[in-house]
Amino acid sequence: MYLYNYCRVKNWALKFGVDLWEFGKQVTKMSEIQRKYHEVEANVIKRDGLVLVREMAMEVKNMIDFKMNAVMRLVESAEQAAVSAPREGNMSPKYYASHRLNNFVSDEKGPTQEMFLATNRHFDNLAVNVSLSAVLLPNGIKDNERDVALGIQWSEYLDLLFVNNYESDPTLSWQYYGATTGFLRRFPAISWPPIEGTPGAFRSSHHRTVRDVYDFRMSNWFVGAANSPKDLAILIDSATYTSDRNRRLTITTTKVVLDTLGPDDYINVYRYGENAEEIVQCFKDSLVQASPENIHEMKVALSSLKHEDTVTNISAALSTAFEILHKYNRSSQGSQCNQAIMLITSDTDGPPAEVIKRYNWPHMPVRIFTYLIGGDKSLDLQNTACTTKGFYARITNADEIHNKVFEYVKVLARPMVLYQHDHPLHWSPAYVGGKSSRYGRENRGQLMTSVTAPILDRRNYTVKTANLLGIVGTDVPIEEIQKLVPPYKLGVNGYSFIVDNNGRILYHPDLRLLYDETLKPSYISVDLSEVELAEYDGPSASPNNSLLLDLRRDMIDQKEGETDFTIKIHYDDMKRVTIRRHNYFYKPIEGTPFSLGLALPEGYGMFELRAEQEIKLAIVNVTEYFKGSNWKVHPDWVYCEYNSASDKFFSSPEERILHFLARTRRPGWKWMSLRPRSPSSHHKQASKPDKDSYYCDKKLVQSLVLDALVTDGFDKREAQRMHKEENENQGKGRFGVTRSFIATRSGLLRWHEHQQNDGNTEEPRFAEKHARAMDSSWYKRAVDQHSIEPESFVFSVSFNAADTTDPLVTATHAIFIGKGHKAPAVVVGLQFQHSSLATHFVNITSTCTGMTGCKKNCASEELDCYILDNNGFIIISERHEHTGKFFGEIDGTIMDSLVQDRIYRKVTVIDYQGTCSPQESHQSSAPRTLSDSIIMTAVAFGNFLWTLTLSFNIQDLWQTTLAFANDIMNDDLVFTDDEETHEFESLTPADSADEVTSDENNVYVRFPVIAPATPVSPPTTRATSAHYPRKLRACEKKTDLYILQPERLNTSGQSNPLKGKLTNCHITGCERPFSVQKIRHTNLILLVVDTLCPCGSKQLSIEPIEALTEPGACTARRERLYRRRPPKCINYHPEEMEIKFCGSASRLFNYSLNFMFLLFVITVRLA
Repeated sequence: MYLYNYCRVKNWALKFGVDLWEFGKQVTKMSEIQRKYHEVEANVIKRDGLVLVREMAMEVKNMIDFKMNAVMRLVESAEQAAVSAPREGNMSPKYYASHRLNNFVSDEKGPTQEMFLATNRHFDNLAVNVSLSAVLLPNGIKDNERDVALGIQWSEYLDLLFVNNYESDPTLSWQYYGATTGFLRRFPAISWPPIEGTPGAFRSSHHRTVRDVYDFRMSNWFVGAANSPKDLAILIDSATYTSDRNRRLTITTTKVVLDTLGPDDYINVYRYGENAEEIVQCFKDSLVQASPENIHEMKVALSSLKHEDTVTNISAALSTAFEILHKYNRSSQGSQCNQAIMLITSDTDGPPAEVIKRYNWPHMPVRIFTYLIGGDKSLDLQNTACTTKGFYARITNADEIHNKVFEYVKVLARPMVLYQHDHPLHWSPAYVGGKSSRYGRENRGQLMTSVTAPILDRRNYTVKTANLLGIVGTDVPIEEIQKLVPPYKLGVNGYSFIVDNNGRILYHPDLRLLYDETLKPSYISVDLSEVELAEYDGPSASPNNSLLLDLRRDMIDQKEGETDFTIKIHYDDMKRVTIRRHNYFYKPIEGTPFSLGLALPEGYGMFELRAEQEIKLAIVNVTEYFKGSNWKVHPDWVYCEYNSASDKFFSSPEERILHFLARTRRPGWKWMSLRPRSPSSHHKQASKPDKDSYYCDKKLVQSLVLDALVTDGFDKREAQRMHKEENENQGKGRFGVTRSFIATRSGLLRWHEHQQNDGNTEEPRFAEKHARAMDSSWYKRAVDQHSIEPESFVFSVSFNAADTTDPLVTATHAIFIGKGHKAPAVVVGLQFQHSSLATHFVNITSTCTGMTGCKKNCASEELDCYILDNNGFIIISERHEHTGKFFGEIDGTIMDSLVQDRIYRKVTVIDYQGTCSPQESHQSSAPRTLSDSIIMTAVAFGNFLWTLTLSFNIQDLWQTTLAFANDIMNDDLVFTDDEETHEFESLTPADSADEVTSDENNVYVRFPVIAPATPVSPPTTRATSAHYPRKLRACEKKTDLYILQPERLNTSGQSNPLKGKLTNCHITGCERPFSVQKIRHTNLILLVVDTLCPCGSKQLSIEPIEALTEPGACTARRERLYRRRPPKCINYHPEEMEIKFCGSASRLFNYSLNFMFLLFVITVRLA
């Protein structure tokens, strides 16, 4: 390729870029829009990030105070109701049972009572009764048990307060009381399983899908409120693995204990024979945070343990456990609160008293809980547990595991109950529950958190007790929090996030909640450092990473402050990346473990456009600016809303804004831009809002009206005039424009269809797909592009463009307003046919001007020409199948050369929320065998015979057989996080719903069904992950993405082509030259490659691959990350030693005294 050919490449690029710029300006009318904004005297002001974050944190705190006050009112009412209730109540209480609501059954004593259910949008669009609560009974919990029956009776008095709380705060979500006896009372009343649809559809019960209720007492919202943080050392006796039945009971017991732990707890699991060894080798000599990753690792290790013929040394095992607990206690590590040893054994011999004396005497700071697997009763193990303020349990079948394990939770709650005055509020990690209330996303799960508090038994007993009655709480939709941090105040590419005391995010724009509409296994455990990707190169962290960790630490410590550093931002399913410097501002949300953070882009992000139309002073009715149907507003933004959303329904956000705009014209209109304020104490009742009370964001609404005024008429252009103007400018060509559009800072989107899309039906329709315009990558990229080249468009095609016959090209341009400092006001854009653009490109690049060498052009076989965007994706190629693909996949050799020449920069992005296929192993690749088929048949036959076993006392034996078969059949499944099947779980019958259907004392009712991916009960990890797709696992992924370095192509102000060549391409040693030219007014480059010298080409992929790290949690960075413990620790009360109940022995207390006397004798002899 000769030198003058390089000049021709420059001319091609220049003409192509100028044509596109001039045509885009004409179609989008950007000059006219810019002029209108200047006419209305729009002002640009500087954002004060600290003032902004303070205001927003105050609003969030106000909302959260409503929820916490509601919970504390429930606490007082529940404790008073329990005290006032008779000790001997009706053992067959009448109540609304969720699993039998309106499932009409009659007997000789008369029909059951009906409950009216009405569909309510506020409660996931399910049928509920907002005047009553209903009771859920998990498997194994019977309502005729004395404590259960009494609890159901007195907790009915909570209904009045449930209703009162909801009336005072219409944004309040589900409220509930979970009893330690096992039942769950929820408000509003709803059937279980729920059935979606109208109440009229509830007449037939056969539409309901049987779904068991999980044991909520093992969930974080319950255990976290019942107990202060804890350090646990679990000791598993290898002897329990000698029999298959005991092995399964041991594994299931351990897993249930692990399920009760949360991120504030620390844990390790040991298997002991002659010595105690950690079952996860990389957790050696440590207690690790009970994160989902670490818990999962332990569960996997548990299932892989095999029996070993060895002598067990319980003394050595206890010494190991005591040593690690003491080490963490003395070094201020771990929880610095409760400490306990869980001893799981089949040996009835207890540990020697000398070991306990050596480590635990005299105050017994470490509790010991003993679980005897099978076998006879063990007085030794009972005495060990009782003397150390623990609990003894004998486990002989799977049905009793949950109840027996739960005893430890009640024991750890005793000091708090004895003090009688502390009710620590607990905030659960984030989870997906219910359904989103956002327009267009009603069928998606929404992010939630729960705030809960303990209910203490204040009744007097003749025998010393300390009973935890249960936990009350309410769910808090994260969407309600996000409403109080309005995105428009943060501007384009600005965002907010919340961090808890462990550094985990409550929400963040890069928190990817769902995988195939289910929650990812790491949903409660995504760290701030895993979504804010500090930009640095090299093997060690740069100052950027250090600044990120400083930000994280300050937010955890609930400090106020600001910082700035550079981060990597990825777009479009991690196919694009950009580097941006952010200013961060953060402020604690007082009274909670949370801190609010704001991220604002440096430069344009620190300025905002202030331009409003005072509606009261408007000459015309402002609704005139919203005529027609070619406009939308951002469906997630709160312009105006009624405080009681369930009473007022609007089919679209546009209908809602028009409704309120019409109201502004009425006499007596008030903006009501301040939300209701929470009382300073839960003792003060909040005033009930008027049914028609509302909130309106005056600044946002008046900005919307002004934007509508400026853009009025954009969607009413005459196609004939447009075509006439195009014909007058033949140099711009006919690009086949299908639509033009404009999106404003206030969330307004307008568009104009220039032709019917009979040849290209974009699904979903443009407006539905891009109603959230400011969140779209084309909007964000256009604003970022302005700082690179102000007079330019950002061009893109869909990544699957090659699969369509005539794809569309999208071009967007950001309009900034202001003198001196500027702020983004709108983004204008157009979409046109790719074929028209490609034709125009070919026409330009095949034009001859009489120069020699004219035969070499983009239409000839000697050259390959490509138009690439700023991330290396092909916009135009001579081959249509290349369109939309990453250029490295087509010619990785040249792409590598472009990186080496610093034309593109390679940026490595780590995805800490990735999912991977299972690793190659016998579990995933082993084929089914004949024996597998036999076992499957046996299992099916066993299920058929199940009902027969209910009549006999051989149930335990049958369960063991079925569980064994179930485990074998699951050997080839790879579970994600907590999805491992509990060994006996599938054996549990459907409970009393099928056993008793005509009890006159129960009010039978029925409900609507929730989608499996979005459970409405206060969930646990197991509950939500049970529907997570199998054959996947959580993993870290990485990919190399690319960013154009435009300054490399614009040296000394001259946009000259850069020349390169590939050498030694062939056995002939020929060279393959290429030329790169920046296309002005675009984010594109022109790449021209000589094809005469054949060169082998490798392929580069941007598909994320698993990061090459050791499997599992052993390489987790989080163990080294800073965290802050919860402020309250209640782990000791001097009167606790007076409590006699610590297991199932009849002569337990006497043996405890004997054991203590023995310790005393040993002490005297050793003295």
